[in-house]
Amino acid sequence: MTHYISAERLTIERVEEILHSGCKLALSDDAIARIDKCRKYLDNKMETATEPIYGITTGFGSLCNISIGREQLSALQRNLVMSHACSVGEPVPAHIVRLMLLLKIQSLSYGNSGVQVATVQRLVDFYNLDILPRVCTQGSLGASGDLAPLACLCLPILGLGEVDYKGQRRQASEVLSELGLEPIELQSKEGLALLNGTQFMSAYGVWSLIQARHISELADKIGALSLDAYDGRIEPFCDEVNLVRNHKGQVDTARAIRSWLQGSTIIKQIKAHVQDPYSFRCMPQVHGAAKDTINYVASVLEDEINAPTDNPTVFPDEDMVVSAGNFHGEPIALPMDFLAVALSELASISERRVYCLISGKRGLPSYLVATPGVNSGFMIPQYAAASIVSQNKGLCWPASCDSIPSSQGQEDHVSMGSNAATKLYRVVDNTWRVLGIELFNAAQALEFRRPLTSSKAIEEWVARYRAEVPFLVNDTVMYPLIEKSVAFIRNAYAL
Repeated sequence: MTHYISAERLTIERVEEILHSGCKLALSDDAIARIDKCRKYLDNKMETATEPIYGITTGFGSLCNISIGREQLSALQRNLVMSHACSVGEPVPAHIVRLMLLLKIQSLSYGNSGVQVATVQRLVDFYNLDILPRVCTQGSLGASGDLAPLACLCLPILGLGEVDYKGQRRQASEVLSELGLEPIELQSKEGLALLNGTQFMSAYGVWSLIQARHISELADKIGALSLDAYDGRIEPFCDEVNLVRNHKGQVDTARAIRSWLQGSTIIKQIKAHVQDPYSFRCMPQVHGAAKDTINYVASVLEDEINAPTDNPTVFPDEDMVVSAGNFHGEPIALPMDFLAVALSELASISERRVYCLISGKRGLPSYLVATPGVNSGFMIPQYAAASIVSQNKGLCWPASCDSIPSSQGQEDHVSMGSNAATKLYRVVDNTWRVLGIELFNAAQALEFRRPLTSSKAIEEWVARYRAEVPFLVNDTVMYPLIEKSVAFIRNAYAL
């Protein structure tokens, strides 16, 4: 199976399909033609240009006023990649590196970057052969592109740096030699095209967005189970009350909860209580707001991954080479901060439902064990969820409201979008964990409603869950069961 890189819009759904299927990449004929046309235009432009062209015949950043001789142009680009390969910290996960390669290839395919076809093809080779450059999480300011991580991503195509290949960390030069691949010799502008761009930020953002969609769906399903286990009321989820406010996410959430609980004998029984706590009653409003946020962020990220974001931008048909700022990460830094907040709220309201389930109310035993006292039961999983939720709050401080000038003041306002992206990644993982803890508690609580049953869909799901995580009669070591609970909900969506 092959995905052809072309001008056709790359959707978030298609990215997920590519990652899930393990398909190979190939440059379409039209992509090759666009890349080649732009490269030939740039070569001809350099023959006739009477004025300096930033990053092509000049230095970079605050060195933009230093002219570079023709005989030094290739060395200029190679030196750029080497000197900028300064990412530090923890290694970027393999699935994010793979996504960075895909998005960089897509960005270079539009014919506005001035690269050689051979350079883009080598990135395709790396993706298809699963040669994953060693990239680390820190070092980008998210404004002149993701310079440091993208330099580390592209360094190995020059035969430099390190790669992960077949489970081993190796020198890129060794792997290229072993596979009969010659190092790429960069032409004018190519180093800048490879390093400028938002593919580090975008890769984290797209991966997190894919996860967020699945988290949103699972939050509704787990929330419905918790509502039934808590003997909650269904009235707040009716169409009438949610349509009158008419936020799409709110309406969709209410309908999802009703759908999951269709046929439940628990939800239909007469209730002794008039209303439920907000963490149950306001799921349409809170989960719905997260849905609306996810949809907004998706629209922004999709625009981003379907654009060239390096600098300068080359327009062969208009005879223009424009040095501007399309590498600046602000358009996606703000939404990624927003998405982190939305996911943090899903975790926060989930933890509150956990607290209600263990509180000894609504006919449920304290801490969800039949003999509390000698057994602590589900006391401490709630502590763990509370700890994670608190950590999320710190991670939700917006990275995009910070800026530190760089390049001797030439790059005087930066987005810090890379920090927004890596924080968002952590919030995603944390939210999965909290939802896993809620499922752990809700499935336990449901057993105390017997012989009443939840809906057919929920009961079948809980039965599959019980094959992994048992009902607990007495205290046991909890952490392996929590890990299994988290894995149960994540495995269906693993990339």
